[in-house]
Amino acid sequence: MKPTTKPENPLFSSGPCPKRPGWSLNNLQHALLGRSHRSSPGKKKLAEAIDRTRNLLQLPDDYRVGIVPASDTGAMEIALWSLLGQRGVDLLAWESFGSGWINDVVNQLKLDDVNHLEADYGQLPDLKKVNFENDVVFVWNGTTSGVKVPNGDWISTARKGLTICDATSAVFAMPLPWEKLDVVTYSWQKVLGGEAAHGMLILSPRAVARLESWSPPWPMPKLFRLTKGGKLNEGIFRGATINTPSMLCVEDYLDALKWAESAGGLNGLIERSQKNLKVVENWVEETEWIDFLAEERETRSNTSVCLKIIDRWFTSQSLDQQTVIIKKMVTLLEQEKAAFDIESYRDAPPGLRIWCGATIESSDLEYLMPWLDWVYLQVKEEK
Repeated sequence: MKPTTKPENPLFSSGPCPKRPGWSLNNLQHALLGRSHRSSPGKKKLAEAIDRTRNLLQLPDDYRVGIVPASDTGAMEIALWSLLGQRGVDLLAWESFGSGWINDVVNQLKLDDVNHLEADYGQLPDLKKVNFENDVVFVWNGTTSGVKVPNGDWISTARKGLTICDATSAVFAMPLPWEKLDVVTYSWQKVLGGEAAHGMLILSPRAVARLESWSPPWPMPKLFRLTKGGKLNEGIFRGATINTPSMLCVEDYLDALKWAESAGGLNGLIERSQKNLKVVENWVEETEWIDFLAEERETRSNTSVCLKIIDRWFTSQSLDQQTVIIKKMVTLLEQEKAAFDIESYRDAPPGLRIWCGATIESSDLEYLMPWLDWVYLQVKEEK
């Protein structure tokens, strides 16, 4: 039967992600609009964003935190162009964004000493084969596959190279072993539901030492420059951004950080996300036509939850027809205002992707699950 109750908030997009519960434009009334970000109040706002980030993530005291342009993509590009080339590189990929970093390193930076460790959607590459004599580039959570690394046990404490981690859909939702991560990047519009176009770059002392001892042979665009006179440009990590940030977006990020603190801090955010995943897990266990794309439970993402249809009627269809079926399902859900933007990523296998980060209420997910059953049956009977 058609469900009678809909999610109060039907926004389940995996990026940009839903705003925090109770969010309103009125929360941004103290944004520093029309003032320079280099003014005293502007610097104070940016420094506050950095300090709250550091405290919330429980970062080591000697790690630097900087606000950079162009979202997580910008932060990762800055890291790759600034740090790679001194030694070989191991590149890990099991979904589209990891594959994108391989493309950049191989085809743009044109590095030769590169080792690829790749796996299909739903799987992880063999982490035991990672060579920590090299720099290692990887995503913590595969946003488009719903597959995460289970922990940091596979990362060597005696590594010679740097670990460069794209953690944009993991930070604030999964415990990260900071002592094993030399570079971490993320964007405001993911787990905390901030606004787009701003990225965060976190550097360990080992990463700083590389920046101050290694100069890549390629030209470095202004937006990528982290050093000045051979030394780290410390201003970037105190709020003196490389380019002009949106102070409205800064205010929104501060609002999200303050909400996160009130929601129990990092542990509270992780618990909310895991509770949300549990709602989906319970439904999947009771539902015959659906399963997780992640093949192993311990690698199952608790933010970008990716699902595949395993019903024989669906799997017997061509890939193009499967895509059509998924589009009909998500279109009908949108028409009913039960869920928006839950189609799998364009490069991923046809399926559903439901954001389960901390800004989602578990009650909304509980209301969503019957709608998924209903919409699948509607499309199946139509065929």
